[in-house]
Amino acid sequence: MRTVTRLAGFAVGLAAIFGTTYGIGRVVDRAPVVEGRHDGDAAPATGEHDETADRLPGGLLVSERGYTLEPVDAPADEFAFRIAGPDGRPVTRYDVAHDKQMHLIVARRDLSGFRHVHPELAPDGTWRVDTPLAGPGQWRAFADFAPTGGEPLTLGVDVTVPGELTERPLPAPATSTTVDGYTVTLTGTPQPGRTSPLTLTVSRDGQPVTDLEPYLGAYGHLVALRRGDLAYLHVHPDGTPGDGRTRPGPAVTFLAEVPSAGSYRLYLDFQHGGRVHTAEFTVVTGGAPTGAAAPTPSGPAPTGGADHGTPGHGHN
Repeated sequence: MRTVTRLAGFAVGLAAIFGTTYGIGRVVDRAPVVEGRHDGDAAPATGEHDETADRLPGGLLVSERGYTLEPVDAPADEFAFRIAGPDGRPVTRYDVAHDKQMHLIVARRDLSGFRHVHPELAPDGTWRVDTPLAGPGQWRAFADFAPTGGEPLTLGVDVTVPGELTERPLPAPATSTTVDGYTVTLTGTPQPGRTSPLTLTVSRDGQPVTDLEPYLGAYGHLVALRRGDLAYLHVHPDGTPGDGRTRPGPAVTFLAEVPSAGSYRLYLDFQHGGRVHTAEFTVVTGGAPTGAAAPTPSGPAPTGGADHGTPGHGHN
């Protein structure tokens, strides 16, 4: 059943810290929702480093290891932010990871919208991109980066886009999905606390796709988000183009480790014919949690196709 609500244009949480609005969204900070913890035990979203932050998956904190994600005022058609370093100044030097210095991923809180874009860095340390927030809703923005001389980090912040919102249920688990005329099949299930192979196989019109094109330094790019708190997992591919052993399809294998049992949404970006496509899957690991969707017995789940891009699927 879909629930329709109207989101008011207000800012709480981080507005008290940053006092700013950007694009068409309003910044909202949420305490991390970590499975297996009591409400009072959630790690604080502050710049203080402690052992709790070491145990948290990426994207649950707005500030970690001295680095802070700071939204910046921007026109309605832009999304802008800075990363403040341990000295409080904007970071201006970043390492290249997966062909980019910054990966910005946004997802609606109900996981019905997803975008992966790459902002441009200005000399003053401000990152800007055409707004990836497509339509009303509560969105989570993830900045995935590696400051030069520092460790890779993923920081996250909630953003509200005002308007009438139709909540969408999480699609049922399935091992096959279609997007833009392609069929993608998933083999393998992530296991909590250990590395597990996940293989995604791409076909079109019943024929295997054997000429996938490199995208972000690989033949596929996989992001996993945990239902509820949207813990962020950037999953690494097994092999790289040109290494003498990795083939350009039809199968792309990733090595994944999820932090807990639960429901996850997987987003596979792959490039073919000069265009990037996103295939989506729901997976349940460690036993079906309360309220999880029932598995789909067989057949493709149409999570892409004609609906690809609505709301908010896309790439820059």
